[in-house]
Amino acid sequence: MSIFWAEVVGTMILIFLGDGVCANVTLNKSKGQNSGWIVITTGWALAVLMGALAVGSISGAHLNPAVTIALASIGSVAWADVPAYIGGQMIGAILGAFLVYLAYLPHWKVTENKDAKLGIFCTAPAIRNVGANLLTEILGTFMLVFGILFIGINDLAPGLATFFVAALIWVIGISLGGPTGYAINPARDLGPRIAHAILPIPDKRDSDWGYGWIPVVGPIIGGLIGALLFTALF
Repeated sequence: MSIFWAEVVGTMILIFLGDGVCANVTLNKSKGQNSGWIVITTGWALAVLMGALAVGSISGAHLNPAVTIALASIGSVAWADVPAYIGGQMIGAILGAFLVYLAYLPHWKVTENKDAKLGIFCTAPAIRNVGANLLTEILGTFMLVFGILFIGINDLAPGLATFFVAALIWVIGISLGGPTGYAINPARDLGPRIAHAILPIPDKRDSDWGYGWIPVVGPIIGGLIGALLFTALF
């Protein structure tokens, strides 16, 4: 399997399970409705774990353009491979969102809240403030990349690092996820946002493209800062 297809599969798993937990907690008449933020952050951490375990031995399981760009900036990934990584991540994210739509097919019609339906697919700020929202995404992704690189320099048993990365994402969600919903991944937000725009979801709102650049630009900046600071220190 190529890097491209590995990233398609891994990111599809990530979004299917990650957006899936958002649907479970949000949609009317779902058995998990209103089960809360801890369920969402736990679901996303385990979604990353499953996606990474599936394809980590093939592509390294970036599943995140901000991670790919950050690693390329410090020479850990060839720039020539970056398009394959990001292309796979974006296609996988759209496919994963489509699977969530199918899995909860009867629930869209019985859920009246248009913002809630959008929020299953992509992030939105708790308080809309461009500067503050961008800063939150920068800081969250800085912590993600900085933490991943720290985990990587530890002498861990094969495969164990993946579990620590999942724990890192869990704590980022619990600690830093409140202001923006912690995209910390351009593909995680943009791919499902595109899916929301094109899927025939009953009585949906617009896809909030005015905000959509923040969870793309913020993570890329934060990832670059994390990678460059790590290499400067180590």
